[in-house]
This record gives sequence, structure tokens and C-alpha cells, in this order.
Amino acid sequence: MSHRNAPLTPTGRLRLARCVVEDGWPLRRAAERFQVSHTTVARWAGRYRHRGEAGMRDRSSRPHRQPTRTPPAVEAQVLRLRREHRIGPLRLAARTGIAPSTAHRILGRNGQPALAACDRATGEPVRRYERSRPGELVHIDVKKLGRVPDGGGHKVLGRAAGSPNKDRRNGAGYAYLHTALDDHTRLAYTEDLPDETAPTCAAFLTRATAWFAAHGITIERVLTDNAWAYTKNTWRRTCHELGISPRWTRPWRPQTNGKVERFHRTLLDEWAYQRPYTSDTERREAFTDWIHWYNHHRPHTGIGGQTPASRVTNLPEQHI
Repeated sequence: MSHRNAPLTPTGRLRLARCVVEDGWPLRRAAERFQVSHTTVARWAGRYRHRGEAGMRDRSSRPHRQPTRTPPAVEAQVLRLRREHRIGPLRLAARTGIAPSTAHRILGRNGQPALAACDRATGEPVRRYERSRPGELVHIDVKKLGRVPDGGGHKVLGRAAGSPNKDRRNGAGYAYLHTALDDHTRLAYTEDLPDETAPTCAAFLTRATAWFAAHGITIERVLTDNAWAYTKNTWRRTCHELGISPRWTRPWRPQTNGKVERFHRTLLDEWAYQRPYTSDTERREAFTDWIHWYNHHRPHTGIGGQTPASRVTNLPEQHI
């Protein structure tokens, strides 16, 4: 690729070469006209004579011989260990006796993606997708979260005194965070509900549909896992009444619903566990501001640093 100060682009090189080869310009006249040296003119004219237009493109700067390159047998061993054990450059280097930087280059030139971009079960690169319009697919899932007892939990009182949720009779209990997240925009709607039964899930879908409709999004499909509540007639009937097509993930493949799973991890890191809370009421009150910030102000790396609200046309409060 030409650098930013290059006087000739491939198109300019072609014009220069044609002036010399086809129109018979002297080298020095062409050099003065195109503001380059006469040796540059001679080089591009020579390439044009031998290779035509194809000779005007940039060539690789890789040397023809690389006597210090890693032997093919070692390179094959690195790729085999990566494939069989799914380990990174540091551990590959320890097993093969090469430098970690060498192992990294071997993986790179053989098209091996980073381990973080691979499926843990199969080792295959994760195929990421995104629906083309808001509402085309909405991911739904439930996150179970221990409630904060009055006076604070273990972050305030310590592990020994702050684990009342383990007490089934007198514990603070659990919150069931139901979330609907739009695949295209990442706009999220979450409710703190007392359980995850079929009627509760169906009622949540009804309210989520109304909430998205108020924001100009019509839900066409919903994707859930195969939890008991999502396989019952109550869920199917509610979807039918709302004009929504239900979809389910393949068994034992939670990554299919990975966008809402990742949202729940963000929710835990940036809201639920972000600071010590002295009561569950205090944490619930903080959620209202957090979800507004997530939807309207937080840059989302999965959509190029945009906010979810910015991907919805004419969304109210988009710039508040």
C-alpha cells in the first residue's frame, strides 16, 4: 500500500509509464512532468513493458529468502498443539522451545484467531451475526440474583455475616431479572420479578412488547433458551396473541443467546456488584439510572462505540 506522501498512486504510475512507453516521452521530461526522479520513471516504465497494468500495483516487501524462519516441523507442532489443547502463545512457546512472539507470528500467518474469539467447546471461531433492523429478533433471558438484606450483604458485613441467601427459611431470597434485548440496537428492557414461572414470563413479554412499541420497535421474533417456562403453551399462546414468532436455542448452546447473556454480565459488573448496597431497595433504585445510562449514553463496543439508543430512529430522550 502506498504511504500517505507517495507522489504516485497505481493510477499515476500507469499514466507515467504510458507516457514513456506508448507516447515516447524522454525519461527526464516525464520525471519533470510527474515530479519524480528519472530512476523512478525508468522503474515504472520497465515494469509496464514486462507486466502491463498488473506491474503498477504495490509488491510485497517480504524477502525472497528467510533463512532464520522457524522450521516447518516446529510450525506444524505449534499448530497441532493449538488445535488439540487450545492454548495461547506463551504456553505454546514453553512446549516447543521457541519465543512467545514467534508462536504468536506462527498463529497469525496461519489464520488462527485469538482464543477469546473461539468457541470453548469446539475451538472453532465464533460466528457473530447481527440482525439488519430493530425488532427483527429480541433475545430474552432471566438472571437469578441474590437480594441484598437490610443492613447490607457480604460486601458490607463480610462473608461470614453477609450470606443470608443460603438460609432457605430466613434468607433475603432471590431476584429474577427478566431481560429483553434487541439484537440490532442492543436496546434493553429489564424487570425485577419474584419468579420465572410461565405466567410471569408471558406477562413480562407483554410488557416488553409494549415498551419496545413505545420506542418505535415492533418485535417480530423472540429467542429464548429451553427453560421450562418458555416451552409451555402459555408462552406460545402469548407470542401468538402478540404476533411474535418464538424461537429457541439449541440445547446446551447458550452462546446462541449470547447477546443477552453478555448484557447480564455487564449488568452485574456495572450495577449489581459495582458498589456495596445497604439494602435491596437501594440497589433497585440505582437500577433506574443505570439502565437509562446503558441505553442512552454508554458506548457499546459491540456496535462500534455507538449507544443503543442511537441505532433507533427518532427515539425519545435519545440525546438527554
